[in-house]
Amino acid sequence: MFTRTSSDRGAAGLWFGAAVTIAISLMIMAAMFVIPVISNTTQQIGSLVTNGLTCDPDANAEQPDASGYAMDSIPQNYLDVYMEVGEDRGIPWNILAGVGQVESHHGRWEGPGITEGHNDWGAAGPMQFGALDGSAAGNSWGGEPIQPVEERPENGYGVDGNGDGIVNVYDPADAIPAAADYLIAHGLKEDVRQAIYGYNHAWWYVDDVMGWAEEYSDGNYDTSGSVQTAVMCQFDEAGTLIGQAPDELSQAVVDWALDQRGKPYIWGGIGPVGYDCSGLMQKAYESIGASIPRISQNQWKFGPEIPSGEEQPGDLVFFDVSRAGEPSGPGHVGMVIGEGLMVEAWCTDCGPIAVREYDDPSRSDIVGFTRPLEHPDVKAQLEAQDKRG
Repeated sequence: MFTRTSSDRGAAGLWFGAAVTIAISLMIMAAMFVIPVISNTTQQIGSLVTNGLTCDPDANAEQPDASGYAMDSIPQNYLDVYMEVGEDRGIPWNILAGVGQVESHHGRWEGPGITEGHNDWGAAGPMQFGALDGSAAGNSWGGEPIQPVEERPENGYGVDGNGDGIVNVYDPADAIPAAADYLIAHGLKEDVRQAIYGYNHAWWYVDDVMGWAEEYSDGNYDTSGSVQTAVMCQFDEAGTLIGQAPDELSQAVVDWALDQRGKPYIWGGIGPVGYDCSGLMQKAYESIGASIPRISQNQWKFGPEIPSGEEQPGDLVFFDVSRAGEPSGPGHVGMVIGEGLMVEAWCTDCGPIAVREYDDPSRSDIVGFTRPLEHPDVKAQLEAQDKRG
């Protein structure tokens, strides 16, 4: 199973957020013959949310069985990873397999850059990520082709998919989930052909990938999945409207945070293009005229703490995430919206700002909950506003 690590880094990211935002907009990646370009889907997602889109609370991507041809022609280690990543990311595994076939024949192509080095455009690995600074393809992988996970920069799609501590563009266990994240970021859940076109800017390439995906599929499939549901849906799994707060101020904070769904996680981001986890919380409270600290560690200390089980929409939930060189205290935070759900900016590789469960065994342990609206300073700020109003 492929895991993702929460990331706040608000203290350091505050200085680099603007630069990272620019870098994200400039990232490109290359395939064997045609250099793909990034298309921005944030506006499309934002418009859907603004228009009040609701969707099936059980809209998980349909995973087709592997055809006999797929089992005979795809190396078993690649087939296993395609299927695991498809299930994990909520996208049809055979789309990933189609990309892997066209890019490198599932790592078996003997051209340059598949198992070492780069091709003529600077692309590398079985999924052909741009992995060379200054090349035509740029460095959409982020950092060196092979690097320890702690040295991976915030920009780029490189990910330690198999948890071995190394981010390796030549390892299918890392390259395939990174390709899935790239496709999701480019709208795979809304328009599969346009997302593949974003991966490699040629319609013949799209047709080729889709053709292989059909060959590999034994059964029907679609591209609606967990990430789209988490980003877009207005209802929880029981069909209840999410984010119903107990009072007007809490409701305003929750509504503002939910309106940011679909925007990207940006390390150090404080909006409006994207946010990191604590930046999202700070700006949500700022929207009602309340000032809370900038980074998650200080937000936790700000309090006041609420006992587990008594949390309500608008409260903050903190996770036991910490890194060397950062202040003491929990390094990740989300906003409770009710029924065990929160809205959060999770991490660079985790998809857009979205609604997710906070009491999830796959997540870091919960440190606790706080209710900023009960802090004396916040109360004083809001009372002063009322008097002026």
